[in-house]
Amino acid sequence: MGKTRPAVIVNPPSVGSMPLRIVVPVTAWNRKYATVPWLVYLKATKRNGLGKESAADCFQIKSVSLARFVSKLGDVRAEEIEEISAAIALCVGA
Repeated sequence: MGKTRPAVIVNPPSVGSMPLRIVVPVTAWNRKYATVPWLVYLKATKRNGLGKESAADCFQIKSVSLARFVSKLGDVRAEEIEEISAAIALCVGA
């Protein structure tokens, strides 16, 4: 609580009229997460700006005010967004 934490924005900019974004929080990777379908592995790269192996925790999806965003770290690959989207669908029963 009270820390700045990385997250992946998953909603397209055209969705919604309020100053909110739907985000998936990012946490440090642990090998035991490999069998958890709602945790998507994210390798640290220059492109995504992550400093260590991480996981997108799709079970903790939430809407966040734009006022809470501090800076952009980078971008995830399209394949990672697809994996994240599939994990979100699993979590919501879609």
